[in-house]
Amino acid sequence: MSVITISRQFGAGGRTLGTLVAEKLGYSLVDEDIIEKVAQKARVSPNWVKSVEKEAGGRLLKYISGLGPFRKNYLERIGEHKRGYIDGHIYVDLLHEIIKELAHEGDCVIIGRGGQYILKDYEDVWHVLLIADLDHRVKFMEEHYELSSRQAALIVDKHGKRRKNLYRYFHKEDYDQPYLYHIVLNMGRLTIEKAANQVCKLTEDD
Repeated sequence: MSVITISRQFGAGGRTLGTLVAEKLGYSLVDEDIIEKVAQKARVSPNWVKSVEKEAGGRLLKYISGLGPFRKNYLERIGEHKRGYIDGHIYVDLLHEIIKELAHEGDCVIIGRGGQYILKDYEDVWHVLLIADLDHRVKFMEEHYELSSRQAALIVDKHGKRRKNLYRYFHKEDYDQPYLYHIVLNMGRLTIEKAANQVCKLTEDD
């Protein structure tokens, strides 16, 4: 059983590629549904989890980090809130738990959310990074999501910053470095189909 993690510069087509790879291999695709899993474990609403992701690196993270050694751990906070509780640190703790559970089950494609770090030492896990220049990523968003050029550029910029900030929860800044991955694909030079075939080849000997 194999697991593929797909990290990407926003607009490089990670979700599109992941969907195609999952279809070709008969794997399950893990993307936005991981929010539901985090919400269930933290006993909070999915919208709360989404707000934590959106706040990544912003005021919430600065506040939490400022608590320093007095920050309460996950179990203490959950115990104090009958309806559940989540913040950036708990979010990352739960991501580690959930993504490791998914890896144990195997045969899945995991989109983003630090999978390349959480599963870095796991066997039969393949880490993929998608890159592309800015113009290509903006054009991809225009064509696949029916956006104007201005809308696409704003979204790519916004989510690029959010991605950078999200990894601050992991205390990582090297997420685009090739040594973390088994393969790096320049989506400005490959079709989705060809890229998907390359990713599928990683699992051929499993």
